[in-house]
Amino acid sequence: MSFESDLSTLLKTICVRTFPDVAPSGTAAPFIAWQGLGGVTLRALDNTPADKRNTYMQVAVYSLTRAESLTKIRAAEDAICASAAWIARPMGEPITTYEDDTKLYGAIQRFSIWAAR
Repeated sequence: MSFESDLSTLLKTICVRTFPDVAPSGTAAPFIAWQGLGGVTLRALDNTPADKRNTYMQVAVYSLTRAESLTKIRAAEDAICASAAWIARPMGEPITTYEDDTKLYGAIQRFSIWAAR
């Protein structure tokens, strides 16, 4: 499996409605959307690629309550950091938000994840 499919499978254990990039319009809450935000590229001195790839990954949980969003993002943090499939570190605490147009509460957290290339 690829890193992204492994991540999606893992996040679906926390919330079955999990999507890359953005949830489809009208998706029922709660749901998770995750996005890659770049990362560190490693190359050897001879320009050959390293066997690992780094991705800055943003995970966003949207729910009907702030408490549920925070509970699910904490569960996502624990699961991502505990996975043996990669090495992950949170890049800070979750950011909380409220989307007035959807009436949903969000909790967003970023991770630096090293995985097989």
